[in-house]
Amino acid sequence: MRLLLVEDDHALSKAVEQALSGQGYAIDAVGSAEAALFLLDQAPQDAVVLDLGLPDGDGIDVLKQMRKRWPGLPVLILTARDSVDDRVRGLDAGADDYLTKPFEIPELVARIRAITRRASGRSDNVISVGDITLNLAAQQVSLGDQLIELSGKEYRVLHTLMENQGRLMTREQIETSLYAWGDEVGSNTVEVYIHGLRKKLGKDFIKTVRGIGYGVGLR
Repeated sequence: MRLLLVEDDHALSKAVEQALSGQGYAIDAVGSAEAALFLLDQAPQDAVVLDLGLPDGDGIDVLKQMRKRWPGLPVLILTARDSVDDRVRGLDAGADDYLTKPFEIPELVARIRAITRRASGRSDNVISVGDITLNLAAQQVSLGDQLIELSGKEYRVLHTLMENQGRLMTREQIETSLYAWGDEVGSNTVEVYIHGLRKKLGKDFIKTVRGIGYGVGLR
């Protein structure tokens, strides 16, 4: 899952980026309104964490532009503005959630899971396809009753496929969930992780439609 972090405090941004990367997210981190809107134009995102006090504009104005151009994109405001009026203004402008600074990383992660879960129409943090279960809160994958150990990138690929069960995902779409903007991507990266997942989860769990892409739960 790919997430855009819009935060101009460099130290805080790096801390949040490291924490979220450890939770299986590919993070694009920017420090301005202009950069945020540019990146959203260039690279699809699964959610946005948005600071309001940006150096080149108010985050509320950025949020309103996001809502016009990407109406279904989950957005969590993360800000030091903690008055009731500020919260009401942010939520009325279209934010899916509002978290004030200072905050605890586990709460931020839980709130991100909640807004992305609602956006995908799920009621909990568990995704199941056949005998495979993905627990997003625990970051655990099981085959029946057996826990399966995956690498970070394997987990992201599996998350992307299971989140979109029943749909074919192109290699480019899967790569988007793996890498932040500007990262170097190997020519056969996705194939390598798909191969690893098949060895651990069974060769028939992930289907290949040659020339198109990959999918799970296909009919």
